Amino acid sequence: MTPTSWNGRPYHSLDYMLRERFGEKVYKVSLNGGMSCPNRDGKLGSHGCIFCSAGGSGDFAADASLSITEQIDSQIQILCAKRPVKKYIAYFQAYTNTYAPVEYLERIFTEAVSHPKVAAVSIGTRPDCLGEDVLALLNRLNHVKPVWVELGLQTIHERTAEYIRRGYPLSCFDEAVESLRSRGIEVIVHTILGLPGETREDILETMEYLNGKDIQGIKLQLLHVLRGTDLALDYARGLFQVYERDEYLDLLIDCLEHLDPSIVIHRMTGDGPKELLIAPLWASRKREILNLLHHQMKERQSFQGKARTKLS
Repeated sequence: MTPTSWNGRPYHSLDYMLRERFGEKVYKVSLNGGMSCPNRDGKLGSHGCIFCSAGGSGDFAADASLSITEQIDSQIQILCAKRPVKKYIAYFQAYTNTYAPVEYLERIFTEAVSHPKVAAVSIGTRPDCLGEDVLALLNRLNHVKPVWVELGLQTIHERTAEYIRRGYPLSCFDEAVESLRSRGIEVIVHTILGLPGETREDILETMEYLNGKDIQGIKLQLLHVLRGTDLALDYARGLFQVYERDEYLDLLIDCLEHLDPSIVIHRMTGDGPKELLIAPLWASRKREILNLLHHQMKERQSFQGKARTKLS
């Protein structure tokens, strides 16, 4: 597939995939199921992953005191005031969204799937929180509307996983992907670019590893240093540095060029809450970053095309 076949984007974008699948623009509504995480409630740890804010990656999610339907409707109302949108993805974002009794999960996931404006449901979770009962539930729901499971991998390197307190081995991730795919459930993998101690080669090894897995999407998250995290303490001690903008863009292009083009790119920078973001501050200018990325990717492809022409 050539870059122009993705609506002019030089990578397989989420927007392109959604328009192809649902026939129109689709937006996510971020939900809060009121769950915790085994890395926070004492089962594995009490401080969470080293980079995770108190909001458990759900800083932009809706109010957990509202019902799932109320959360969806309140966000739809806001989005509709800005643009005409008819279809939405219900995204369970905050903390670990399969870490609860299956009866509770069935109630909230079914409520989301049943919403007339929800076209698909995406569930953020950990690979070690997918028991057989949960997998059976997700399988049933996936026959009603598409269910996607987003797995927080971050890296394939065990030394980094130990530092960030991920709490499970790579084999657990592999088993989760196999279990989900055997049931026809699509898998989206979260990775973080710029984790302390990781080189460019380490990051590209993660990309190559994921090329060999049956995954349908990936999120390439720029490392954000957020207030109140243990990562922020290490940053204040000068134990690591964050990427400069151009350095990150160069790495990001390398990642996109290494990834199998069939894998949908769901994210390329991430959104750190401005009131919590310590570094890198340039990350808050997301539109500028994406514009620069598209420009630089097209320039690189043009240069490579000219080089191939000269060689031939």
